[in-house]
Amino acid sequence: MIIASNLEKSFGPQVLFNSVSFLINPGERIGLVGKNGTGKSTLFKMILGNEKYDSGTLSTPKGYRIGALEQHIHFTQPTVLKECIEALPAEKQWDHYKAEIILSGLGFSEKDFKKDPATFSGGFQVRINLCKALLADPNMLLLDEPTNYLDILSLRWLKEYLNKWPGEMILITHDRDFMDKVTTHTLGLHRKQAKKVKGGTIKFYEMIIQEEETYEQTRKNLENKRKEMQNLVDRFRAKASKATMAQSRLKMMEKMGTMEKLSTEKNLGFRFNHLPCPGKTIMNVKNLSFAYNGKPADYIFSDITFSIARNDRIGIIGANGKGKSTLLNCLAGELTSTAGEIIPHPSASLGHFGQTNIDRLESQNQVLQEILRSNPSLSLQAAHSICGAMMFEGDMAKKKVSVLSGGERSRVLLGKIISHPTNLLLLDEPSHHLDVESIECLIEELSDYAGALVIVTHSELILKALAKNLIIFHRGRAEYFHGGYEDFLEKVGWEEEPVSEKKVKTKMNKKEARKLRALERQKAQADG
Repeated sequence: MIIASNLEKSFGPQVLFNSVSFLINPGERIGLVGKNGTGKSTLFKMILGNEKYDSGTLSTPKGYRIGALEQHIHFTQPTVLKECIEALPAEKQWDHYKAEIILSGLGFSEKDFKKDPATFSGGFQVRINLCKALLADPNMLLLDEPTNYLDILSLRWLKEYLNKWPGEMILITHDRDFMDKVTTHTLGLHRKQAKKVKGGTIKFYEMIIQEEETYEQTRKNLENKRKEMQNLVDRFRAKASKATMAQSRLKMMEKMGTMEKLSTEKNLGFRFNHLPCPGKTIMNVKNLSFAYNGKPADYIFSDITFSIARNDRIGIIGANGKGKSTLLNCLAGELTSTAGEIIPHPSASLGHFGQTNIDRLESQNQVLQEILRSNPSLSLQAAHSICGAMMFEGDMAKKKVSVLSGGERSRVLLGKIISHPTNLLLLDEPSHHLDVESIECLIEELSDYAGALVIVTHSELILKALAKNLIIFHRGRAEYFHGGYEDFLEKVGWEEEPVSEKKVKTKMNKKEARKLRALERQKAQADG
């Protein structure tokens, strides 16, 4: 358990925490929410002892072990499996099968177990760290955005795994659906303080709305009461017979005090700028195939045919590395297909959100300059309005791209897309760096968008809310599916089943099995 009492933390003039207090009881799994910049990751660093707080106390029981998903990559072993086994507690050193179960669930094949961990992509290296964090079996597990580098299959597996987690856990993730399905409580950082509720994120935000509505109504009532008293004082102050009454009212007003009006919380708020298309179909894709080396034997996808109607909602789903982003980049004209053709309508106007676009932001430009660069015909006032909608108000619009966080750069790219009219949005993980509130806003705006949408996402929440049809990368190919994500789960489903503990144990060699049985006997004798 963890007890935090009156924590204070500032970075220069910026106050992050003001008298933050909370209690995490045994067995509780906590979803930690709050807008970007409210201090979620800082709180994790404090709990781990990597960041000092200005005042207050943060205490845990003696011998209480806290583990975390390490973002820093540092490997010392020659293979993935050996690297992960190193994380096992001493008393569980022979439980190699647990490492195999977790690695398999996170998308590693048996061949991958024997590979050098340094040869994997950054996303898969973070997965190795996630495996190590789970194997360490701490009393408290801190997971900061574990879903960022997971595909939809690994997310589904991790969801089941965390639901069986026996200890305490605090989870930060932008995926509200994932969070709500694995947590028992929600702890929110709001207006420099912390509030905790039993239940999911919706219950937390409903509580916040209700509390602030009550506060504002009380403040208005108090303000009206003070005005009434002030009017009486002004009327009777000059009359000797009423002077005592006036002084009494003044003393009452002093005792009443004042309630400050709540500052307005900044929220992502925008509208995609739509350009009507006269045609019913905005893009036709015929027998499309792609290989980076141009060889048919190495096609990432092949012979896929589909059309995009002017108000379609298409989700592209599948495991990582199968070609989802590659297909989207072909549709956007970022890549040239190896075979087949893409025929856009003459009036097609695309808005493309992808990692390559974020990388192309000019680092020395200000946010405002990037918006204007996307559409030079914009007036300065309109460009400032877009900056404000992307939460770059006033002088924030003058910040250079080079100093922006990943989430801020994502918002700049969204601003560039809405700065010019479009009728087809091609979005690759647009929610990746957004907080929960911003994702809700994005879903709402995409629902209202009058044009067509093709989106790559691992978020089942977004898929269920938006996708009417799917392009599925599975079973060694890409295919078009007529129906939404719920239809896919019901009629087709994911063919990859989670690896069971029994299945992995049967694959262990005899030597490991003997060691495991010997260890289990030792445990039984010790317990007996």
